[in-house]
Amino acid sequence: MKKQGSFVSLDIGTTSIKVVVAEYVNNQLNVIGVGNEISKGLNRGIIVDIDETVASIKKAVEQAEKKSGNKIQQVIVGIPGNQISIEPCHGMYAVASENKEITDRDVQNVFEAARVRSLPPEREIISVIPEEFIVDGFDGIRDPRGMIGVRLELYASMITGPKTIVHNIKRCVERAGLVIQDMVVQPLAISSIAMNRGERDFGTILIDMGGGQTTASVMHDDQLKFVYVDPEGGNLVTKDISIILNTTMENAEYIKREYGYAIPEDASDDEYFQVPVIGKEDPVKVDEKYLSEIIEARIVQIFTTIKKALDQVEARELPGGIVLTGGASAIPGVMELAEEIFEVNVKLYIPEEMGMRNPIFATSLGLIKYMGEQDEINLVAKKRAGKSVQEAPKVVPIQQKQQKQQQPVQKETVQYQQQEPVQTQQPKENEGTKKSSFIEQAKQFIQSIFE
Repeated sequence: MKKQGSFVSLDIGTTSIKVVVAEYVNNQLNVIGVGNEISKGLNRGIIVDIDETVASIKKAVEQAEKKSGNKIQQVIVGIPGNQISIEPCHGMYAVASENKEITDRDVQNVFEAARVRSLPPEREIISVIPEEFIVDGFDGIRDPRGMIGVRLELYASMITGPKTIVHNIKRCVERAGLVIQDMVVQPLAISSIAMNRGERDFGTILIDMGGGQTTASVMHDDQLKFVYVDPEGGNLVTKDISIILNTTMENAEYIKREYGYAIPEDASDDEYFQVPVIGKEDPVKVDEKYLSEIIEARIVQIFTTIKKALDQVEARELPGGIVLTGGASAIPGVMELAEEIFEVNVKLYIPEEMGMRNPIFATSLGLIKYMGEQDEINLVAKKRAGKSVQEAPKVVPIQQKQQKQQQPVQKETVQYQQQEPVQTQQPKENEGTKKSSFIEQAKQFIQSIFE
């Protein structure tokens, strides 16, 4: 379901922090502002310094605000795939309405029932993604609202993550002066924009080559089925170049982007470039083939590790092949190297939006598309779950409702207490007046006799 309105995504990456402002106009996604700031305070996708991360977020937000002309208040935040757990969950709820028609409230209640389960104290529920509803034994229902039934059931996938990671991200976003509109696991967000519906249904592997880590995930039946994170990414390629060529990380990053190639056989040993070497006044000449050998060694190691993890779940047998994205995938030759190692069809996803034709923006755009085109049943369920996360306790509305119901009883009690003394005092006053009038009459009668 496509929506009208503006959305802002926040991608807190190891190498850079991206903020994208976009809007849907006539079912068309238009990017109106982008902020991209060098990331500080993160290591391999994990926040290690909250203050530095907050400062980087604020700078990226300021850039996006200037370019879009809009004040940013709410953001959709991506959650990295580190130690993500996906497990099935089930909820059951008795329809509460008198006519037994299933309403939004019933859907929210069955989602709450599915979320009730014992979790280790170090883990937190990120989202519950519905697979199907069952109404009185009839399964395969996508949206039960408006149907008549007594028992409503939900089968879903529950995604949980380390509480430390989620808490630190929330803390950084809040300290940057922003409100979290939603939190989405990054592989889900990227798959919504890098894959079509058929690829998500039949089964496809997504490999996101970030700066601090490489995440491999599997989509099947339009559900996230598997996530594996290798703590090696594009930054290690840069570090290898820096160590072997004895140059700074800044020079190594520039060399990687300008002269890097992932397949030595296709690189030239006759083409040279200058490398500023630490401890030497004059730069040293290095041929492109030698640089390519350095890059290939690290990329092969990353892909080999991921291949072993994917083979454990037989993911390479899925018909969709591999979709490659992320900043490190922009190195020429990486896609061909992936095809050689994984032995399946590989395609590279690069966003088509103007000014964002780089794989580093895949997560940012994916967050917006995932949120903007979400099914209405998910939005209904999140209305209640979102309040419990952002507005504090869920019991607030319930308490307000109870107070409204109790108010008439309290008023009646007060009125009764106020009237009771008046009613008990009035007879005493009348009695006194009656007694006084009788005595006066008696006195007058006695006086009249003696007179």
